[in-house]
Amino acid sequence: MRKILSLILAASLLLGLGSAMATESPTEIVFWHSMGGVNGEAIAKMAEDFNVAYEGKIKVTVEYQGSYDDAINKIRAAGMSALPCDVVQVYDIGSRFMIDSGWALPIQEMIDAEGYDITQIEPNIAAYYTIDGKLYSMPFNSSTPLLYYNKTAFEEVGLDPDVAPKNFDEIVEMAEKLTVKDADGKVTRYGFGMGNYGWFFEQWMGKMGLHYVDNNNGRGADPATKVVFDETGGAEAIFGVWKRMIDEGIITYLGRGNNDAKAAFISKNIAITLESTAALKSLLVNVGDEFEIGTGYFPNIHPDDEGGVSIGGGSLWMLASGNDEKQNAAWEFVKYMISPDVQAFWNAQTGYFPITVATHDLDAFKDNLAQYPQFGTAIDQLHSTAPQYAGALLSVFPEARALVETYTERLINGELDIAATVTNLAKEINSAIEIYNLTN
Repeated sequence: MRKILSLILAASLLLGLGSAMATESPTEIVFWHSMGGVNGEAIAKMAEDFNVAYEGKIKVTVEYQGSYDDAINKIRAAGMSALPCDVVQVYDIGSRFMIDSGWALPIQEMIDAEGYDITQIEPNIAAYYTIDGKLYSMPFNSSTPLLYYNKTAFEEVGLDPDVAPKNFDEIVEMAEKLTVKDADGKVTRYGFGMGNYGWFFEQWMGKMGLHYVDNNNGRGADPATKVVFDETGGAEAIFGVWKRMIDEGIITYLGRGNNDAKAAFISKNIAITLESTAALKSLLVNVGDEFEIGTGYFPNIHPDDEGGVSIGGGSLWMLASGNDEKQNAAWEFVKYMISPDVQAFWNAQTGYFPITVATHDLDAFKDNLAQYPQFGTAIDQLHSTAPQYAGALLSVFPEARALVETYTERLINGELDIAATVTNLAKEINSAIEIYNLTN
C-alpha cells in the first residue's frame, strides 16, 4: 500500500510539474519607438513576426511614443528606479545623452558575452554609435542626406541628366540654367532649393573634414566642452553659401526642416534639392510619372573637400533594468530586428539603409534596388565615406540644431552678417553645453 501511495504521489508531482511547464508565461518586454505612418506599420509587422517566431518564449509589446524627444523625455521623467521599457529607439543626436544618463546597457556587453559577429554590421554605420571602441546601441533606421534632381528639367535646358552637381559651384552654374521666369520676370521655377535644416550644417562640417566640437568631436573619454566650427572657418563657409545663394537670387527661402523644400521639388517649383535617403521612396511615389528623379552625393561646400557624410536616423538602445531574463530577451529582439531578412523588409518599406551587410545578397533587396535604382547612390555614398567622418556627439544637439536654424534665418533676413552669425551661434551653443556639463 505504501509503495502504491508513493507511486501515486510521484505521478501527481510529475503531472503538476508538467502543468506548470505548459502554462509558463513568456518573458515580456516593451519596445518604445517613434515611427509613425508607413514606418510605424512596418515596425508593428516586424514585432508581430518576432512574437510568432518566439511564441511561448518572448513576447514584445510595441508602444509608439510620438517624437524622439517625447520618448527621451518620458524615460527621463520615469527615472532609473522605474525604467518604462526594455528597448527604446533613440535618434542619432540623443546618443551622448543616453550614454551620460547611465540608463543604457551598452550593446557591446551583449556582443562580448555572446561572441556576436559585429562585422556583419555596415562599418560606416556602426562607427557613429561606437565610442572608445564600444558599440553603445544597435543601428536600426539609418540614413544619409542625398542630392535629388529633376532629370527631365536637366534635359530640357541641355544639361546631362546623368550627371549630378558635386559641389555648390556646380549647383550655382546649373541652377542659373534651370531657373525659369515668366513674361513679367517672375521666377516660376528655381534651379535649386533646400530647407533650413540643422542636420545639413553638421553634414557639411564632415564633408569639409572638420570637427563640430572639441574632445575628438565629442567622442573622447570626456564630453565636448565647446564648439570649434567658429575657429576652423567651417561655419563661415557654410553661411557664406547661404548668403551667396540668397543674395544672387539662386534660391528662395523654403523654411525650416525639409517639408517645404520637398513639396516644392514634387510640384516642380525647384529642380534640385537636398533630402534624406529615407525620403527617396516617398518622393518617387509622389512625383510618379511627372518627371524622372535623379540622385547624387550630398554636395561639397568647396570643390576640393575630401571629407564624408555621417549617418542620421536612429538606433535601438537596451535599458539597464538589472533583470537578466528581460535583458536577454531584449537582446534577442534587437538581433532579430537587424537580421538580413528583416532588414530587407525594412529597407523596402521605408527606404532606410539595411544595416546588415548580408542583406545585400538577398533577392528581396536586389529586387527593391532594381525597382528603385536611385537608392544605389545612397549605398555608394555610404561605402565611399570613412569612419572618421562619423559625426559629432553632443548632449545638447537638439538645442544646437534649433539654434543653427535660428541663426541661418537671421542671416537670410539681413539681421546679422556672416561674422556675427558665427560668433553668436557659437556663444549660444557653448552656453548650453556649459550648463549641461555643470548640471550632469
